[in-house]
Amino acid sequence: MDEIDPQLLRVLRAVADGGSITRAATALGSSQPAVSQLVARAEQRLGHALVLRGGRGATLTHAGQVLADHALHVQAALTAAREDLDAVGGLTRGRVRLAGFPSASSALVPAVLARMATTAPGVTTSYVEVEPPEALDLLRGGEVDVALTFTYVGDEVGTTPDPGLVTRALGRDPLALVTPVKDSRSAGSVGAGAVGSAVVDLASHHDARWIGGCPRCRGHLLASCASAGFTPDIVLETDNAAAVVGLVAAGLGVALLPRLALATTVIPAGVAIDPVDDELARRVEVVVARGADRVPSVRAALDAVRSAAHLLEGPLPG
Repeated sequence: MDEIDPQLLRVLRAVADGGSITRAATALGSSQPAVSQLVARAEQRLGHALVLRGGRGATLTHAGQVLADHALHVQAALTAAREDLDAVGGLTRGRVRLAGFPSASSALVPAVLARMATTAPGVTTSYVEVEPPEALDLLRGGEVDVALTFTYVGDEVGTTPDPGLVTRALGRDPLALVTPVKDSRSAGSVGAGAVGSAVVDLASHHDARWIGGCPRCRGHLLASCASAGFTPDIVLETDNAAAVVGLVAAGLGVALLPRLALATTVIPAGVAIDPVDDELARRVEVVVARGADRVPSVRAALDAVRSAAHLLEGPLPG
């Protein structure tokens, strides 16, 4: 079989992600004619049509998709080879790019970066904060190497797993109801700025004003309240946990927040934290491209992430 150029795999992946030759060229820092010529030469050499061009863009043929699915694996293997070669030469260097969601930034991520600094001081580690869907897009595009994400029960319904990605569970992040004390005492809270011992039924706050978070968290709130038999009146929206707590302290609403978000947030007097049904907890996960764990720097990052997973355990802060 004729040799398959790794650059062709990157081009096909970019076409699949971008939906056109032009967008693929932009993503790769190339020109549209150069990408078109590379694809045309590959089609002639391999004897397979790889890209279907139309008035609204471009899509991959089955043969093109087969090759595109190998793009991340091949890139991971090439990176692993480079770092292994460096190690043979006595070099301790590498790079790993991490993406994570906002509430991981103040709890999980510092622990991960600190461990990397200790166990892999020669590895340059960078971090970008994005919501899980964007983190996965960056991972597919080869712009990050490791993604910290979360999912709720039911998120996987109707979705097709990406064969190019590997997801590993880290633990559960329980949710808590955050309320003004005057509304929460009857629900079993032990007092201002403290954690209640009794699990709260969301239906007991069916007539409250609610504060929503990111789009996926808002969707989970709507679904959870629907299961409890009501539709929440969402009047305010922010993904900033400290802002949510401040709004609750001012008596402007109630909210569901994950333990990770509460772990580094000061809970003022006048705010109560009450546990809710554990089935509402979200799953925290780490995602990498298939085969990326062969890369020494990525392995080090995965070890650091696993070592920080204990932060998902323990009681709710209060």
